[in-house]
Amino acid sequence: MIFRQLFEPLSSTYTYLIGCEEKGQALLIDPVVNAIERDLAVLAETGLTLAWTLDTHIHADHITAALHLKQRVGSKIAAPAMECLPCVDHGVTDNVSFVLGSVSLGCLHTPGHTDGHFAYALNDRIFTGDALLIDGCGRTDFQNGDSRALYESVTTKLFSLPDEYLVFPGHDYQERRVSSIGQEKARNPRLGQGKTLGEFVQLMAELDMPYPKFIDYAVPGNKKCGVCPDDLPENMLAYCDCMGESRQG
Repeated sequence: MIFRQLFEPLSSTYTYLIGCEEKGQALLIDPVVNAIERDLAVLAETGLTLAWTLDTHIHADHITAALHLKQRVGSKIAAPAMECLPCVDHGVTDNVSFVLGSVSLGCLHTPGHTDGHFAYALNDRIFTGDALLIDGCGRTDFQNGDSRALYESVTTKLFSLPDEYLVFPGHDYQERRVSSIGQEKARNPRLGQGKTLGEFVQLMAELDMPYPKFIDYAVPGNKKCGVCPDDLPENMLAYCDCMGESRQG
């Protein structure tokens, strides 16, 4: 297996490249549209062909590269089936593995940040998207988010994995790259340390975070598998720069 963790600094998003050497193919978890050229360069470096993109959920802070990569290199699009997106080639469902050659991802429905959120398990690691971050978790105050659901997703599904499982999050804002299930159970200030459901719900209710600056553009675009809007303000153009540069743009 070939594995790369890639960081997009504008939205602090991690994209994960997972490759099957036997088939010479790869998939990308949570690719970002303004990092397409980077991802294609890494694929060329590894000698892999991109077969699939796989999103953990409908993102509110960046545009997925799924559709644009399909246009560029012919990759197929996978995303949670419950989102019912017409642009998706394969709908991911709970407890049904996603297989690419020798690579088999376990698919875990982990609602709470959004109602359609999934995490993906592979061997000794789990790609948690925005459900579980390093020393934190995703917001629960938009896109049908639910603090109670997120608490159950993390404490009953993710925290039931072996402590040694590596946690690879969807974002990190302090340049941290990896944690573990055991570490998050022991020290995560929101969901670890024996936090009760009531304590977590109260904590999330008191965050009082600002309205996401890109959500009104990202969510509609991501429901189309990654379409940048025509009316994007000038101060947000960097989120979609590669769309204009590509031959298919």
